[in-house]
Amino acid sequence: MPRATGNVAAHRRHKKILNITKGQRASRHIHYKVANEAMLHSLHYAYMHRRQRKGDFRRLWIARINAAVRAEGMSYSTFIDGLNKAGIDINRKVLADMAVRDPNAFAKVVAAAKKS
Repeated sequence: MPRATGNVAAHRRHKKILNITKGQRASRHIHYKVANEAMLHSLHYAYMHRRQRKGDFRRLWIARINAAVRAEGMSYSTFIDGLNKAGIDINRKVLADMAVRDPNAFAKVVAAAKKS
């Protein structure tokens, strides 16, 4: 029985890895062994940072809300507490957008939070 080799499959596998690492410097896009490790690291970083981005945006929204609320003479924590007590359920993304694009509506929300 003839000896079976995985030449075609291995070649395809290697080409796939080398295509993923195209554009990287030095031997990271030339040599399969180095390229494979580079690919594994880069895919891991991409996965990790997709999740990290969510926290980054949340921090940005909180900073924007805090700046806008302090201009109204209130702190961020008391504002959020006031919103909860008033039963106003608006997420931070929308609040930050309101603070930047529609300050009048945001001032009304702050006034409602101050009341309660």
